Amino acid sequence: MGGVIQKILPREDKYFDLFERQADVLVSASDSLAELLTGQSVTSALHEIRRLEAVADDITRDVLTAVRRSFITPFDRSAITSLISSMDDVVDEIWHTAKTVRIYGVTEFEPQMRASGKLAGEAARLVREAIPLMRNVGRNAARLHQITEAVVELEGRADDLHDEGLAALYEQHGAERPIVFFTGRELFRYVERVLDRFQDVADEIQGIVIDHA
Repeated sequence: MGGVIQKILPREDKYFDLFERQADVLVSASDSLAELLTGQSVTSALHEIRRLEAVADDITRDVLTAVRRSFITPFDRSAITSLISSMDDVVDEIWHTAKTVRIYGVTEFEPQMRASGKLAGEAARLVREAIPLMRNVGRNAARLHQITEAVVELEGRADDLHDEGLAALYEQHGAERPIVFFTGRELFRYVERVLDRFQDVADEIQGIVIDHA
């Protein structure tokens, strides 16, 4: 009977497998965002981001289902759900950015916007490095702390790019082409929020490190 129950219940390492799959989605979605913001492959990037958003939702659903079925989890249940939800929120924000591009028909992007897209890719790769290290938080606590600090630093750089890009956009279009400015401002807001959501992921990781190292 014990063997049957063990087969039915989610294994503890299944959570890490799902987290790592979600981290791969973050990298792919961030790369597609960077591609979108070059203006070279807008249509294909939009389709790919939409596909990845659905994949991220499926993985999140699998984790939440596993939490409900598990007696034993690697971390506190609320920490697991908060971490996977914060990762899903990144992809959602990337999709919101892509939808804004589609709705307004934007095909040209400010240099600061493109730079922020590249920062998202850097943040995604840091998260992808961090997730496997969480299989042994105690041993990897120092590196995990370094990674989360690096993500926070990227978010700060994105804030600076947001302000710099918005000022340049207003100077160029604010008076004579206000609709271009308002559209650009909306897009800048979403791109900057992608990095905000990455900081949320870093905060969740750091909280787990503090609780379990």
